[in-house]
Amino acid sequence: MTTTPLPPPPDPPAPPPSPASTVRRTAGRARYDEAAVHAVFDAGFVAHVGIADGDEPTVIPMVYARQGDRLLLHGSVASRLMRHGAVGFPVCVAVTHVDGLVLARSAFHHSVNYRSVVVRGVATRVADPEALAAGFAVLVDHVAPGRSAEVRAPDRAETRQTLLLEVPLHDASVKVRTGPPIDDERDLDLAVWAGVVPLPVVPGPPIPADDLPAGDLVPPAVVTHP
Repeated sequence: MTTTPLPPPPDPPAPPPSPASTVRRTAGRARYDEAAVHAVFDAGFVAHVGIADGDEPTVIPMVYARQGDRLLLHGSVASRLMRHGAVGFPVCVAVTHVDGLVLARSAFHHSVNYRSVVVRGVATRVADPEALAAGFAVLVDHVAPGRSAEVRAPDRAETRQTLLLEVPLHDASVKVRTGPPIDDERDLDLAVWAGVVPLPVVPGPPIPADDLPAGDLVPPAVVTHP
């Protein structure tokens, strides 16, 4: 939702939380501090959630929100992933923001500027009714800040059809690439354009529903949508 740069790394840098989360390829682009992990999650709202369902790996795109040091995921009670998560199930959650195309003078050195985060943990069900209601509001407000106060909250029937899972953010890693292409010195004199094509995410003007009464004002949560 935003391309705000990550906060500066702590000094000394935070160590990897586990061997599984240790970035090995271009390790200099890795961050493991809480501020960086939270910043990448907070900048988006769609994650890809991976599970191992028997012998079949499955990855499912899901809307999420961060609440403190945990990630909230919600879905239908009929969902395979949500059924597993209801009893506690290991997951791997990834979020990536592509900020620009990095076009080099050689095909080999083409790249992208990006911010990505991967977290591994056990997803567990949020069962407490008050925590469940608060979690649903956090999800709505993460997508459109202030929206939960403008809409009807889920009723009992809707709540029964939905599961809310939480995943701790303790075992996470961030990886970031910024800047121009890195060309070989031998290619610098080639008559080839090189540089970065930014890919900002820019929301368009709100489009009202066809059945919305004429003259209804756009509410603050929509007007201020990032």
